[in-house]
Amino acid sequence: MADVVNKDLVIIGGGPAGLSAAIYAQRALLDTVLLEQEAVGGQVLLTSEVDNYPGLPHTDGFSLVEAMRSQAVDLGAQIVMSDVTSITRDAETELFTVTSSAQTYVAKTVILAGGATPRHAGFDGEEDFAGKGVSYCATCDGMFFRGRQVFVVGGGNSAAEEALFLTRFASSVTMVVRKDHLRAQAVVGKELEDNPKASIRFLTSIVGVSGQDAITSITFRNNEDGSETTETFDNGAGVFVFVGRVPASELVRDLVDLTPVGYVVADERMATRTPGLFVAGDVRDKPLRQIVTAASDGAIAATSASAYLGHPVEG
Repeated sequence: MADVVNKDLVIIGGGPAGLSAAIYAQRALLDTVLLEQEAVGGQVLLTSEVDNYPGLPHTDGFSLVEAMRSQAVDLGAQIVMSDVTSITRDAETELFTVTSSAQTYVAKTVILAGGATPRHAGFDGEEDFAGKGVSYCATCDGMFFRGRQVFVVGGGNSAAEEALFLTRFASSVTMVVRKDHLRAQAVVGKELEDNPKASIRFLTSIVGVSGQDAITSITFRNNEDGSETTETFDNGAGVFVFVGRVPASELVRDLVDLTPVGYVVADERMATRTPGLFVAGDVRDKPLRQIVTAASDGAIAATSASAYLGHPVEG
């Protein structure tokens, strides 16, 4: 491993939040490195169509994040493909040590922008149809299923709320709940009950999906007696999975406050309880996880890091 490298700022995560932070950090003249372990762009790369990013209608995930990456690099951002293994902070020097598979960095500030990964349901064909019929974001993809039958996997608040949202577009929305009851709040359950487009299949799981360019076949299992049935859909069906998300917060567990499910708690400046450590994007506890809110978080986090270093950015 090479010698330790000193930086003003280390950004962890190369999705929209991290790239936005890199752009704003470069404009603030901070000596910055962005570390990404898999692919620059993150989960957005799996989105075949993006139609709700302001100013760029009818684009796709790859094109959008490539434009962000190119802008950051053109401004001088350093992007390193590397897996971060630990983050520690020296109480005396107030400096962070960020250890990665390629390099160890000592930084005055850190922005965690590692995102959150949707938890998969595990049925056959789920991976093959991700972004092509299987989705993890109703707000992102709901409009692409206008007039089609949609199935929502999950029984919690998120699943129920997303199912209600999807009734705006789909011809019908069926919640597929493996237990005999919803875990969602009673008021949300009542809304589903009252919605003519919505229905619930209790004690049911999806075993698998299949098709060519779209999902034209879904196999269901009755969790009570184990029997399986297969239904077909001529114009393609949608399967939206909402069985939780896994925030990438483990690296900072000892440095921040976390919600019960692991999201990082931060204030409106993206500051955590550890001075100099900021957070941005889907790993943060917030009401809406979208590309545009991730980009906003990144801009605020980098601006806050600059102010923390004694270089406030004029609004």
